[in-house]
Amino acid sequence: MRAIPIAIAIPIAMPTPITVEAVRHAVLDIARPTNTISDKESNMLDHTTIDQLRSLKLIGFAEGLAQQMSQTDIHTLSFEERLALLVQRELHTRSDRRQTRLLQLAHLKFPRAAIEDLDAREGRGIDRKTLMSLALSQWVAQGDAIVLVGATGVGKSWIACALGQYACRQGHTVLYLRVPRLAEELRLLHGSGTFSKWLAQLARVEVLILDDWAMTPLDPATRADLLEIIEDRAARKATIITTQLPVEHWHGWIGDATIADAICDRLMQRVHRLALTGESMRDTQRQAASKKRAPAKPAAAAST
Repeated sequence: MRAIPIAIAIPIAMPTPITVEAVRHAVLDIARPTNTISDKESNMLDHTTIDQLRSLKLIGFAEGLAQQMSQTDIHTLSFEERLALLVQRELHTRSDRRQTRLLQLAHLKFPRAAIEDLDAREGRGIDRKTLMSLALSQWVAQGDAIVLVGATGVGKSWIACALGQYACRQGHTVLYLRVPRLAEELRLLHGSGTFSKWLAQLARVEVLILDDWAMTPLDPATRADLLEIIEDRAARKATIITTQLPVEHWHGWIGDATIADAICDRLMQRVHRLALTGESMRDTQRQAASKKRAPAKPAAAAST
């Protein structure tokens, strides 16, 4: 007999449809960390990072990060935005530290003198616009000389320090020296054998303030050293000179015609002359102070 085939129906399971939502959940399950960091551990990590930033001398960065940690809404900013804020904080901190260091090294007689505080009353021979235009010009970069001439007490040293302070704020190196004391300092430098090193360092200073120029007589050694100082700076580094003696009489103070010609020629290559006039600012300040200390006059008795 011929065998009769028997058909047997075998059930086949249909595949589950794959959706976008299913794929998203699967990826999140894979990416989800198996162990999360607690808030306490996160704070410890942040403080460790801040300590490491301080050890790297990134003080502004560390302070900015600590400030961000205290702000509850800081997470609304992206990583790039937070990083940009921290970099700006570091740049500002470094700029402030550099300005502070430059002011300390300048040894200004009036470290708080600022051109914005100039007393521009009538009769002083200078106004705020003139001084601001000079301060904002390229006199430092061009190696110009500024000569402030006027009687004692009219504010020459204060204006010189104000210009020096502004130069420090612009990132320039400044040094203040009084010419009457220079002779003794130069003798000590020669005696210790460090004059050449000091002279090389002085040549790199971007703004040199020589206060009370031509106040005391020059001896031959100081005269020769002064020529070397001016020679290193001529048309390369800026110099500010305050003096009571008009430029026309400098030859007589220097005492040697050849050296006087050399010094004046180098200083006058690029020079800004400011002649200050008026009464002594010291007298004005003393009068104002005495008025403040003076007791109030008693009120006149009422007539009966």
